[in-house]
Amino acid sequence: MADLKGLYQDLILDHYRKPRNFHKLEHSNRQADGLNPLCGDKLSVYLQIENGIVQDIAFAGTGCAISIAAASMMTESLKGKTEAEAKTLHDNFLLLVDNRSENQPDLDVMGDLAVFSSVRQFPVRARCATLAWNAVRAAIEQRPERGSTE
Repeated sequence: MADLKGLYQDLILDHYRKPRNFHKLEHSNRQADGLNPLCGDKLSVYLQIENGIVQDIAFAGTGCAISIAAASMMTESLKGKTEAEAKTLHDNFLLLVDNRSENQPDLDVMGDLAVFSSVRQFPVRARCATLAWNAVRAAIEQRPERGSTE
């Protein structure tokens, strides 16, 4: 069985204990909610997109170390990206944590997000890691449905 210590690496714990961009973004023009019904993680993602670029991004909610850290790191990685770049990063993050896929993104391109590659060994935890990412995709695409892990 895979070692759980590897899952909770220092970077993940740091982002969980001190999440970046953890607040409601008052001037957002896109927003989506995410829910993981299996463990109760519940997040809202807020974006300020101007001219197709993520000018600002934040999140608020409750969740486990993996979901909060993933949301925190996601906000840092998406700020300043175009909508297309954000969608590509979303797709690559899902590949990174999905143990059903033989494909995996270039870890060098993923930067610090590569720390979540250990989640592949724990499929239930992958839902925690992708919660905010699915919500942000729904917000970017302005879809009315909730970004969910289902």
